[in-house]
Amino acid sequence: MAEPEPELRDDAMGEIPVPGYKDLPEDLRERIDRETEDAGFTPNVFSGMAYKPDHFRAFFDYHDALVENSPLERHEIEMLVVTVSGVNDCLYCVVAHGALVRITAKDPKLADQLATNWRSADLSPRHEAMCSFAEKLTAEPGKVDGAEIEALREHFTDGEIWDIVTTVGFYNLSNRLATALDMRPNDEFYTLGRDQG
Repeated sequence: MAEPEPELRDDAMGEIPVPGYKDLPEDLRERIDRETEDAGFTPNVFSGMAYKPDHFRAFFDYHDALVENSPLERHEIEMLVVTVSGVNDCLYCVVAHGALVRITAKDPKLADQLATNWRSADLSPRHEAMCSFAEKLTAEPGKVDGAEIEALREHFTDGEIWDIVTTVGFYNLSNRLATALDMRPNDEFYTLGRDQG
């Protein structure tokens, strides 16, 4: 079967023009090629971030460090992303990472519950603590202190806590970029993983 052709869609981002694939540096094209092959389509975040190649590299290097070198399970990382993105009303990240929650957690309902109100989900005490912290650091960062970290310590190691904090921080950045620049989720994300369970 032929590999999907990378496509940087003009409608991937509403506020800044998306560059042409052939105009990108080779390393960006290689990364986009890999992502397109893995997903079967080119996620619009790659199209949008390609506007600034240096930012693209830094953004995805940090993303990769968060998801590839973490003691947290991948579904836990994605749960954090969707919880943060729900608090921030970030459509792109709720939809795109909601698909990843459905796939990695093998749960067709969890992402929608996390995005609208994580308290409505059937969560373990570990995941309740994680989502509660993510919500507070996102909505009220000035009120986060040692008490919140101590609450996490009941369920997580220091290495896991570091990754919870950095994941929440990174996706607050990502949400603001996606929202301000009108980054739009690919249609494919809406249906991915709906048959899990």
